[in-house]
Amino acid sequence: MTDAKSAPKPAPKATPEQMANAIRVLAMDGVEKAKSGHPGMPMGMADVATVLFSKFLKFDASRPDWADRDRFILSAGHGSMLIYALLHLTGYKAATKAELSNFRQWGSKTAGHPEYGHMPGVEVTTGPLGQGLAASVGFAMAERRLAAKYGEDLVDHRTWVIAGDGCLMEGVSQEAIALAGRYRLNKLTVLWDDNEITIDGKVSLSDAVDQKARFKAAGWAVKAVDGHDMKAIKSALQWATRQDKPTLIACRTKIGRGAATMEGSHKTHGAALGAAEIAATRLGLAWDHDPFEMPETILSAWRKVGRRGAKDRKKWEARLAASPQAADFTRAMKGDLPEGAFDALNAKMAELVETRPAQATRQSSGAALDELFAAIPELVGGSADLTGSNNTFVKGTPIFDAPTYEGRYVNWGIREFGMAAAMNGLALHGGVIPYGGTFMAFSDYSRPAIRLGALMGVRVIHVLTHDSIGLGEDGPTHQPVEHLAALRAIPNLLVFRPADTIEAMECWQVALQSKTAPSAMALSRQKTPAVRTVASSENLSAKGAYEIKAASGEAKVTLFGTGTELALALKAAETLEAEGTPARVVSVPCFELFERQDAAYQASVIGRGTVRVAVEAAIKQGWERFIGEDGAFVGMTGYGASAPAEVLYDKFGITAEAVVAAAKARL
Repeated sequence: MTDAKSAPKPAPKATPEQMANAIRVLAMDGVEKAKSGHPGMPMGMADVATVLFSKFLKFDASRPDWADRDRFILSAGHGSMLIYALLHLTGYKAATKAELSNFRQWGSKTAGHPEYGHMPGVEVTTGPLGQGLAASVGFAMAERRLAAKYGEDLVDHRTWVIAGDGCLMEGVSQEAIALAGRYRLNKLTVLWDDNEITIDGKVSLSDAVDQKARFKAAGWAVKAVDGHDMKAIKSALQWATRQDKPTLIACRTKIGRGAATMEGSHKTHGAALGAAEIAATRLGLAWDHDPFEMPETILSAWRKVGRRGAKDRKKWEARLAASPQAADFTRAMKGDLPEGAFDALNAKMAELVETRPAQATRQSSGAALDELFAAIPELVGGSADLTGSNNTFVKGTPIFDAPTYEGRYVNWGIREFGMAAAMNGLALHGGVIPYGGTFMAFSDYSRPAIRLGALMGVRVIHVLTHDSIGLGEDGPTHQPVEHLAALRAIPNLLVFRPADTIEAMECWQVALQSKTAPSAMALSRQKTPAVRTVASSENLSAKGAYEIKAASGEAKVTLFGTGTELALALKAAETLEAEGTPARVVSVPCFELFERQDAAYQASVIGRGTVRVAVEAAIKQGWERFIGEDGAFVGMTGYGASAPAEVLYDKFGITAEAVVAAAKARL
């Protein structure tokens, strides 16, 4: 018999402090190996993250796609080693030791800033400061909307955000927190890394805002804690879960916490600590292990955290299986459209080909929504305070608002950037297909979020009306001229400029079918005649460009147009034909889709060997793809002016006569 006194003692359990130190050493090791990165924030927020993940965050590392998981968003994306360390420690399969040691290198899943789609567990691409916080509002809105639709047995989770001083300085943060406060998104908590440090030094160099007062003024509940006191952090997080409004917890931390001589220094923000400092830090933390090596006791404690949510996940799966809404919920979360999603739209198009209405394409877009909204219940839309102008409201739609969140129309207010970023969050959450409207000139305000949505490949539809000098009297401040080119320059963004109601409806159809790319709809204020007057069994706009009018004989001229100017191209072709010059017309509703077509189709559309002229009430940039070096362009070369639309088109020389003259000059 073994003497009780001689029996081996059980291995000591890892302390929360040791678990936090695991994050710190992985962060500094990853940055040191890469010789670039940001160790300071992960080291400073390690204690907060440890409490959040081990005690509060609802997740299961074995199922990163669990629909009812809590969402964790690292808005301060430069501190990416924080999330990579957490994913590795909790047992996400993709977050291997090899990936951590390959931080910031070609082909690694551990990119310099967290990238959606690269690493499971990264909910949103962050790095451009403030956008993670703004996207989190969309995540929280989606949770409330889906809970209202499917019930809290299926949808009941929180959104947690770590944001830094830089996030809160960015203007989009104000838009975001004002929205969250207005809609009383009580399942949204922001953990502010209040370390008083930016790249250049102390926050006080450039800012003196009382952030806690700012959040309170926006309708948030606010608490301040010592970000290194785990008991205080736990208490604050518990408090957050009991509030009836969004919550800010100001976590006073020291950047680079644990660093031997550099703790609290701005030098830890964006550079490797160096071998000597790391060696001294390891000594100070009593961490006697090689880089990326983890003692079993600590790893075991973290892996237990990663498994903690499995029981809740399995219970949820049982509730889902028993729910009469299971099939619809699963379909919506996968992003699949309902059966017959376009039946009503197709029927309407068949009718409109015959009736040929002349109307602004913004109205055409609204008509498309009228047919789509009932058929696709995931559609949730709104406008940045331009509902009547953007034609984004479907009659009878309830408004999204506290306390029930049953509505599908969002009053975003005059917050274009905040709206676009939150729409990214709505789309990323799943179960929602967001669209939002503003004037096209103000896409400059929302551009960073449009770009990030394109980078992530999310289905968001930006309704951009008043798309040219055709908006008239509001003048050049509101008249977009370079915006089409600027939007077309964004990779993986589908930019549509439909010419009439049929094209507008076709473009909506393509946008909704595009699960991996956002779309921008450039829509006119002024009326445009119907140009699609012959029924088609296929969606012609889906090819990006197509021949809308053939020449009477062997074509000598090819005319290209988009939007309201396609009618000018058609009129010009009539004139040329009447004068004996065979002319064909090509509609170009989407450059990006045309680029996807095969070379033979592209060649058939472009019409090489003919005189080529494009007309568009915007700058020329990008049209060289169609007209070549010797082609003519009829459009804008500068800014617009304040006057009625028809006067502006005449004064700026965007007329059918100008198109004819440009073609003749090259014959």
